[in-house]
Amino acid sequence: LKPAAHALFKKLKDEELELLVQVVESRGAWESACVLAPRGDPRGVKQGLPPQVLLCRLFRWPDLHQSHELKHFCYCTGCQGVCGDLAVLCCNPHHFSRLAVPETLPHSYLKASCKHENQRMEPAFTPDRRKRCWHGMRGSCWGSSLCSPLPDTTLSRSTIKDGCWCKLAYWEYRTRVGRLYAVHEASVNVFCELPWGSGFCLAQLPAAYRSCAVRRARGKIGRGLLLSREPGGVWAYNRSEHPIFVSSPTLSAPGACGLTVLKVLPGYSAKVFDYEWAGDRGGWQLPGEGPCDPHCIRISFAKGWGPCYSRQFITSCPCWLEVLLNQP
Repeated sequence: LKPAAHALFKKLKDEELELLVQVVESRGAWESACVLAPRGDPRGVKQGLPPQVLLCRLFRWPDLHQSHELKHFCYCTGCQGVCGDLAVLCCNPHHFSRLAVPETLPHSYLKASCKHENQRMEPAFTPDRRKRCWHGMRGSCWGSSLCSPLPDTTLSRSTIKDGCWCKLAYWEYRTRVGRLYAVHEASVNVFCELPWGSGFCLAQLPAAYRSCAVRRARGKIGRGLLLSREPGGVWAYNRSEHPIFVSSPTLSAPGACGLTVLKVLPGYSAKVFDYEWAGDRGGWQLPGEGPCDPHCIRISFAKGWGPCYSRQFITSCPCWLEVLLNQP
């Protein structure tokens, strides 16, 4: 990559080079401006890599090959050129994330797990009970096999009127900590300790008692994640040094017999909610899971849950986030 990188650096202005050095040295800790590079003609370069792929491969992901493996951040203004100038584009390596690919289990495992869950858990919920829980507990914990009286986090009419597109609820096991956080901007950072930017700082939420497991998990949140509302859906980008685990109704295929939990590695992003797909689903239920809110995303920090883990439900995870969406 050395000849291609040197050829690109020669085309950058001094201020673009200085910005690139700051971004690389800070490893994207701060929200930075675009590093603009001329599109040029890659045929003269031996590797033939676009500028954004070249720098992402050089400074972040050596195994990166194609531009379709990358996704621009929503706040990047140089993804399609700036102010209509299509001759330049952003090549800031920390304005990109890699696309997360769902992990697939062997078919025999999924079939056996589905059968086991149906036999073991289905009698716990009758249709009448599911209906009562659905109407009375939107925004509470849906990962429990029983409808326990958890705090109601239902989005009220006033929430819809004040213009926020979602509210965030932070949980430690089965206890919600702090108040709901309303999100009005197109994107929001969720992180643990200051000063990792502006947004939802979990360190500001008081708790009477935290177990050792919760404190260890909170120590792994770090820069946390970036949630963004974009055309068609909601995206989550993992800014931390540890995986996050995500579930939502639109991550599971129609008629799925089990919960789909997507593992998102550091530096990766995933479309965690699809508005169009959700509009066709209506009420949503899973065997053993009870009623599921069709407009709710659940994200666990560092700890996974589901068929592949000892934790069957998200309420067994020490630190997790609930994203309550307003219907567009």
